[in-house]
Amino acid sequence: MSGEAVADPRSELVSPTRVPISSATDVVVARQRGRELAARLGFSGSDQTVVATAISELARNILEYAGTGRIEVGVGHRGSRMGIVVVALDAGPGITDIPRAMQDGYSTGKGLGMGLLGVRRLMDEFVIASEPGRGTCVTTRKWLL
Repeated sequence: MSGEAVADPRSELVSPTRVPISSATDVVVARQRGRELAARLGFSGSDQTVVATAISELARNILEYAGTGRIEVGVGHRGSRMGIVVVALDAGPGITDIPRAMQDGYSTGKGLGMGLLGVRRLMDEFVIASEPGRGTCVTTRKWLL
């Protein structure tokens, strides 16, 4: 990945796993790493699938819109809460209109427009920062109940 993405929320991640994304194989690896961490943390099987699906959507967006980037997966803490944090970073073209990009059915690509919106619905928290020409950073969290 050349350049840096817009925001860097990694300071909260404990021992993150970093997976460079530049091919479909990398999407599978990132998905597996997220599922493995979710299992180690004690997430249910269905929540492991939710995390893996969110990672897959984020990684596919990196491939489609930026070409390369990375997924970082780690343990997050907030007070007494513990969970998994997934960060998707790229130095791609960025998103010019985030509110529009988060609407049902909106897509500038070949997809159905459910990628980012789907991730937001799957995870407990979702934050996106993007700057045209500099890249995009999406940070998501899933907390253990």
